[in-house]
Amino acid sequence: MPDHADIVIEGLRVRRGGRLVLDDLSLSVQAGSVTGLLGPSGSGKTTLIRAIVGVQIVESGTVTVLGEPAGSPSLRSRIGYVTQAPSVYGDLTVRENLRYFADVLAAPRAKVDEALATVDLEQAAGQLTSSLSGGQQARVSLATALLGDPDLLVLDEPTVGLDPVLRHDLWQTFAGLAAGGKTLLVSSHVMDEASRCDALLLLRDYRLLAALTPDELRARTGEQDLESAFLRLALDDAP
Repeated sequence: MPDHADIVIEGLRVRRGGRLVLDDLSLSVQAGSVTGLLGPSGSGKTTLIRAIVGVQIVESGTVTVLGEPAGSPSLRSRIGYVTQAPSVYGDLTVRENLRYFADVLAAPRAKVDEALATVDLEQAAGQLTSSLSGGQQARVSLATALLGDPDLLVLDEPTVGLDPVLRHDLWQTFAGLAAGGKTLLVSSHVMDEASRCDALLLLRDYRLLAALTPDELRARTGEQDLESAFLRLALDDAP
């Protein structure tokens, strides 16, 4: 794993609708890792992700991504961003979707077959995207994000609503991408996914509760189950 951070955030403050939703947040994400951004719904995960990809207005602080200020034009081809809802066209086949997005990104057509292989959808390439399962549609969205060969993948709740088998398959894909040198930031509110991550960023009430590895979380709380460990950490932090 490279010994540097691909995301560095210092003193980040964000207001939405006049309300402070991230307050003095500082953290980093190691290059070549799968880092889990975990916390309950409404804890600020999506706002933080929007700040990282450069589409969120911030009040103060700095967000540096791949050595550049977040939102810099030079980062557009270096970051793959997958939103919670599949960002693909249901009336196109899987391959047609990928060809369309390859043209938008000015990516070589050869990247289409490469992305299909990475997400294991070669057998479904000719199917209408609307006919696929939720997990397969999530993989189509991931494939479109891979077309530009990004250095960083930012995935917002990519496994929400999926059954355990499909979740397992996606996390296997994430691990393979990190092994190939990509950096992944994956948000989730499902704590049992924490064990699949190299590092964890735990959010609660718009604050960073802890930044540590799964083993460090277990050691710090004395709990082997990571959901119980998060609850222990949250209780210890309560006023």
